[in-house]
Amino acid sequence: MNNANDILQEVADYYSAKLTEHGDLPRGVDWNGEGSQVLRFEQLTKIVQQNEVFSINDLGCGYGALLDYLGSNYKKFNYNGCDISGDIIRAAQTRYKNITNAHFYVAAEPIDTSDYGVSSGIFSVRLGRSDAEWKTYID
Repeated sequence: MNNANDILQEVADYYSAKLTEHGDLPRGVDWNGEGSQVLRFEQLTKIVQQNEVFSINDLGCGYGALLDYLGSNYKKFNYNGCDISGDIIRAAQTRYKNITNAHFYVAAEPIDTSDYGVSSGIFSVRLGRSDAEWKTYID
């Protein structure tokens, strides 16, 4: 059985290919469109209070679209996005290079603690792995 690093590399390659095919748009991170992406962001941030200052870790951040949503709906926050695809992180860093309250890095887990942590869809790309391999990986 391949180890978790092999699975992570396969998933990173999968998302890098999606980014190459579609660009830094919802389809570039395997969303079916902007509407479903925004709906997911609304659900992920339901517990965040409008007037509070907060920090948030976005695990599997893709090109950082959650940052746009947060910027439109919240006043003051610090955002840390991590993803296993170096290509996607470079796209996010380029896209948000002038945003001082956001940081992006290649990682399979957040590098720091935050007030909130979100993750959406990080276990949805199984790539033909057996049930046993997938269970071992997500456990």
